[in-house]
Amino acid sequence: MATPAERLADSLNELRKLQEEGKVAVKSDELSRTHKDRLVANGFLKEVLRGWYIIASPDEKPGDTTSWYNSFWEFCSTFLTERYKDNWCISPEQSVLLYAGNWSVPTQLIVRSPGASNHKTELPHHTSIFNIKSELPEVSETTVMNGIRMLTLPASLIHCSPSTFTQNTTDIRTALSIIPDSSEILSILLDGGHTTIAGRLAGAFRNNGQERIAEDIFKTMRSAGYDIREIDPFEDKLQIKLSPREKSPYVNRVKLMWNAMRSAILEVFPEAPGIPEDKDDYLRKVDAIYGTDAYHSLSIEKYKVTPELIERVRIGMWNYKDNEEDKKQRDAMAARGYWQAFQKVESSIRRILTNENAGAVADSDHGDWYRELFAPSVTAGLLKPSDLAGYRNHPVYLSGSKHVPLSRDAVKDAMPALFELLREESEPAVRAVLGHFIFVFIHPYMDGNGRMGRFLMNAMLASGGYPWTVIPVESRAEYMAALESASVGQDIKPFAAFVGHLVSQGLKGQPVASI
Repeated sequence: MATPAERLADSLNELRKLQEEGKVAVKSDELSRTHKDRLVANGFLKEVLRGWYIIASPDEKPGDTTSWYNSFWEFCSTFLTERYKDNWCISPEQSVLLYAGNWSVPTQLIVRSPGASNHKTELPHHTSIFNIKSELPEVSETTVMNGIRMLTLPASLIHCSPSTFTQNTTDIRTALSIIPDSSEILSILLDGGHTTIAGRLAGAFRNNGQERIAEDIFKTMRSAGYDIREIDPFEDKLQIKLSPREKSPYVNRVKLMWNAMRSAILEVFPEAPGIPEDKDDYLRKVDAIYGTDAYHSLSIEKYKVTPELIERVRIGMWNYKDNEEDKKQRDAMAARGYWQAFQKVESSIRRILTNENAGAVADSDHGDWYRELFAPSVTAGLLKPSDLAGYRNHPVYLSGSKHVPLSRDAVKDAMPALFELLREESEPAVRAVLGHFIFVFIHPYMDGNGRMGRFLMNAMLASGGYPWTVIPVESRAEYMAALESASVGQDIKPFAAFVGHLVSQGLKGQPVASI
């Protein structure tokens, strides 16, 4: 008779077969009831709704959103195709967001289909699909991206509601910026006689700095006999110049986010004291805070480290070859890597204090920080040497977050844009807050992004003479919620206020974190 472990292994083998087919969403009839019940009981499957499951991790605790948020888009694609075949598409408003690179999980996904019945399908963690009974756009106005049936970019811009221009300004500006010319837009406008929409889009393109497209729309509609009146649908004028040559939406998206968020940071952040005259004293203070910073930064990432381990690492009484107990601990590897990376960040700060451009220093040095952060794990055989090669080559998901980090190809476009913005930014507070936020928004590495983001933040704080600032582990929930607000809600103020408060305490000589 098979043991419980052997029976579970049999069920996992059946699940593996489905995974090899690329399936994330699983219908109940794709597994026998015995296998399905066994996998659910052991946490390898989670029920989404009656007859539908997603593959999950048995380590997840009740209420954990990670597997659902990671599976959301693939589940919706499979579920909707099963229900409506090819006769469905998402709303034009949601289509615009996806073209802009915003794959955050929506609270409600609006779906149109002739076979729908104006019904709301409740999904886990307060998400849902609302199915609207509606005829679909022309075939020429629809496409499929990552399994999601959606409108083409020109069609989505034409059919989205006017409120999208004010409620999702960064997304729609990003989408507009990747339209190369007016031809596809005009063909739909002319065939449909969309004079009001033509006036709105002409105004939007003009506001976005795309004068030629705006003029083409206006003049062509007038030439065709339509009475078009140009109206600007945005609330504000664009203050930066977007590149019309960017094929990736992410470069302009990062620039738009930076431009939209910087004023909110300056409203709540303390004034920069300026680079100190006594640079050695500043660096001594940075060196002195290492233990506290390492403890809190590693604890935020759920490593179990102690002040004793951190001190052993600092004074060199740690050697993975001599200490088998430490060798077995990923926590010890992380602590050693943090010490080595901290030294590299200090070297970068020394350059910044001599008035080198902070963004340029971070651009040239951040690869060294990352390599040192994980070098001990490579030496100990826990990671492959190729893991230090550079930015990630695989997708990554964030535990408990609706934000979906950029694709591996988008990372290569967005990271140079981030460092360009850091180089050009005049305000140290903006460099520090947006340097951290946009770094983790992009999430360029498979691991270590939080630590790297905090290193980057402190290097940028140094450029304004602000003290090294520790994010306390006791404030982890507030810290993560503020980052989520910025990533998903595009509201940077909670994060800026959170960091600004900690910096203010440091300026007063009252740092809030200790060990």
